Amino acid sequence: MKDSIDFDAYEVGFDIPAKPGMDAADIQTPALVLDLDALERNIKKMGDYAKAHGMRHRAHGKMHKSVDVLKLQMEIGGAIGVCCQKVSEAEVFARAGIKEILVSNQVRDPGKIARLVQLPKFSGGEVIVCVDDVASVADLSSAAKNAGTELGVFIEIDCGAGRCGVTTTPAVVEIAKAVVAADNLTYRGIQAYQGAMQHMDSFDDRKAKIDTAIRQVQDAVNALKDEGIETDLVSGGGTGSYYFESNSGLYNELQCGSYAFMDADYGRILDQDGKRIDAGEWENAFFILTSVMSHAKADKAICDAGLKAQSVDSGLPFIYGRDDVEYVKCSDEHGVIADPKGVLKVNEKLKLVPGHCDPTANVHDWYVGVRNGKVETVWPVSARGRAY
Repeated sequence: MKDSIDFDAYEVGFDIPAKPGMDAADIQTPALVLDLDALERNIKKMGDYAKAHGMRHRAHGKMHKSVDVLKLQMEIGGAIGVCCQKVSEAEVFARAGIKEILVSNQVRDPGKIARLVQLPKFSGGEVIVCVDDVASVADLSSAAKNAGTELGVFIEIDCGAGRCGVTTTPAVVEIAKAVVAADNLTYRGIQAYQGAMQHMDSFDDRKAKIDTAIRQVQDAVNALKDEGIETDLVSGGGTGSYYFESNSGLYNELQCGSYAFMDADYGRILDQDGKRIDAGEWENAFFILTSVMSHAKADKAICDAGLKAQSVDSGLPFIYGRDDVEYVKCSDEHGVIADPKGVLKVNEKLKLVPGHCDPTANVHDWYVGVRNGKVETVWPVSARGRAY
């Protein structure tokens, strides 16, 4: 992909961590680094899988919040569009010309609804939103009618995540009927993402959870059909479960995101053979590059990637490719690395695999794409901070 940024206007270290053509060793730290070869292999692998199983893949933009990463997912992975969690996130992708947008969340605030219904004008394609309350149908319909636009609607089923979504088949039918009767809305299908099981270590435990969800969703699809309402799309599936949904005979759209980057929390879950999924199924492509800034203590090194460079809600990062040192603690600006043999040197650079890629990406402005020891590209984290 070609850079669309005039890098001559940026100064390394002042407002950007690196420029294309630089040696990777000269990247200013802490910085988000993408191994472009690994990223492309992950994206192609998911794309090939989805195609082989007759699945649409709508990549989750909340993970990377990057127009450039999404375009790569579409170009070499065959993704049909993007999932967003917030209207502001969707606005970024719509203005970038992404035509298939799903706001995989509820939008209830009048101001947010007013922005939502404008999105089809920017994207020139289909915009779908999730609904879990019949009362919201009239609000969406009225706003879309006033804006002269159309919205698709997914009815969200709570199939185990315990957050948004209806829990009964009669509620699904009630909302679907209201959508079918409403102006400027089209019933497009069901949102059924089982988020609570994505990080369960055991393959069999994850399968048991998704089997329950599949039965619940199938019951709703059958009830809708009895009412003469056909369900075109059943959307869901994540990095920890996509193989279950794609072999269910029910789901036809995946929403996987973290597979492209891989983080420490996802990496430790086990596949069907009992292997960590970052040991064969997916590669680590997403790193925080950090530098050792102090080694005043013989058995302890201090690096420059602390809490402000990452999210630790899913645990501390691990140091990629090293088993002789360990990241053990962090404060605002510092990471503490246990170095019992004193092998690290001041200014030595290390690659950290963060515990959770999504919120880690959201605290950085740039991705530095590296290939063969050189900076090949620098991409903005386009929707960084877009949470409203």
